[in-house]
Amino acid sequence: MSGTADEQRFDYFMRNLRHPEAPFRWGAAQGLGRLRDLRALEPLIDTLNDEDWRVRFKAAWALGELGDRRALPALRRLSRDPSETVRDSAQKAAERILMGL
Repeated sequence: MSGTADEQRFDYFMRNLRHPEAPFRWGAAQGLGRLRDLRALEPLIDTLNDEDWRVRFKAAWALGELGDRRALPALRRLSRDPSETVRDSAQKAAERILMGL
């Protein structure tokens, strides 16, 4: 990642990943996925445990964008998530990682 603006965005999204309001958390997960900075890997994996399905959904998507195989075990655990949308997102993210996209 290069430049101060990218670092500022990364820091902003990392702070919001722990925001008390869910829309900030899922927005942060989406932003981190778009940045594709591997420093977000572990925080995004932790976010897969969020109580809000939209946050888990975006975190799974973001992990697919990062493309790191270390996320696969956590994504596979979401196959038992109560939300079908989250399960589908996790499956697609895992497929994306496995295909190297």
